[in-house]
Amino acid sequence: MVNSRQQRELKQWRSRTTFVLALSSAAVGLGSLWRFSWMMGQYGGGAFMLTYVACLFLLAVPIMCAEVVLGAYGRGNPMAAIRHVCDRSLLYRYWQWLGLLACVTGLLILGYQSVVAGWSLYYLEVMRGDELSAASPPIVAAHFQNLLESPVLQLKWQSIFLAVLVAVLAFGVRRGLGALVWLVVPVMITLLGLLVKYALDNGDLAAAREFLFNVQMVDFTRESVLAAMGHALFTLGVGVGAGIVYGAYAPSRIPIGRSVMAVAVFDTIIAVLAGIAIFPVIFVNNLAPSSGPGLLFITVPYAFGNAPQGELFGSLFFAMTVVAALGFSAALMEPAVSMLQQQLRLRRVTAVLIAGAIAWLLAWAVSASLGPRGWFGMQHLMHKLDFLTANILLPLVCLLTAVLVGWRLNKAVLRPKLARESNLSFSLWHALLRYIAPVAIALIVLAGLNG
Repeated sequence: MVNSRQQRELKQWRSRTTFVLALSSAAVGLGSLWRFSWMMGQYGGGAFMLTYVACLFLLAVPIMCAEVVLGAYGRGNPMAAIRHVCDRSLLYRYWQWLGLLACVTGLLILGYQSVVAGWSLYYLEVMRGDELSAASPPIVAAHFQNLLESPVLQLKWQSIFLAVLVAVLAFGVRRGLGALVWLVVPVMITLLGLLVKYALDNGDLAAAREFLFNVQMVDFTRESVLAAMGHALFTLGVGVGAGIVYGAYAPSRIPIGRSVMAVAVFDTIIAVLAGIAIFPVIFVNNLAPSSGPGLLFITVPYAFGNAPQGELFGSLFFAMTVVAALGFSAALMEPAVSMLQQQLRLRRVTAVLIAGAIAWLLAWAVSASLGPRGWFGMQHLMHKLDFLTANILLPLVCLLTAVLVGWRLNKAVLRPKLARESNLSFSLWHALLRYIAPVAIALIVLAGLNG
């Protein structure tokens, strides 16, 4: 059980603004900047974006609201919060293991996302120099390949990133995490604004507009729809326990539904602006947008390296990705920190160090597996973890959350936490959680299991 001292420690955010900024920093991470951009290139641009936005509001938003309600009611780590709300609804406590599964999923994602964040730190340093200035595509591609084949170099940069993350979270919920979210969102918006202006002034805006906003029916395929559904869950930060923990830290009587909707709108705007910042610069250099995960580290460095003032704005771009990754990674680690701290009665610094060590070991294994021989013969661990988390674990956690909140918990338990929402809004949310989200998420899980 969560004792009174830990209950007091949870109530550390005194404003709704901090809560909204925390959810926003969790949503607008590398998923919106790195994964969203290359997935748009791979799955048809405008068609993928339209499907993604629909899935974001019909699937991800109801799940996020459900997670925040669980945290606001249980006032504890994901396991403790779910256990408490199940006790009040006279349900078996085995549902609490859903909280553990969410924390494990978050740490697995952090394991390979910190590798990508390390790449961003490396390219922030590279773009400041002249190594990629006026470089040809083969040279830029070879540069990235050399990075992948150097586990030591990757380990250096991902260790720096994780060290900063651990230091921030060790300061606590208010002075560390709370201060971080107040920094991440404004800095990211400022840098993104500068990059959008640069793209509009120096890029091929017509080609980017055609790619981003032209919707062709032929692009609505089974694969693109399932990918958009899965990414909608990934990018809003659901399924990793962040919504539960941030809901537990939030002040009482916040308008949960409207707050989450605001975060979803903000996430969509940032994702679209990121596309506007990237694709005009890509198209003006006659590059293909469908270059997969290498888009951010091959196509983008080449595009900026061959553009006016590219060194400056290329550095700003990768600085933005690092800042976004920091906010997202904090949301991935905090649920595990909270669970270790409360379930094992550890000091916060100790819990942060344990979670950081787990993330570091996972990141080391991922970076080592990217070399030509792989780690103990294991190759492509990043792709396997990305597939496992995005296509199986995240949807599974979201599916179980929808079943728990939509079908098992008593409405009388849920309604007080959404007291500031209208009866119509509450009924619509509950209906989406009951009838739409489980079916759609089950399709994602089945597709993932079928490979």
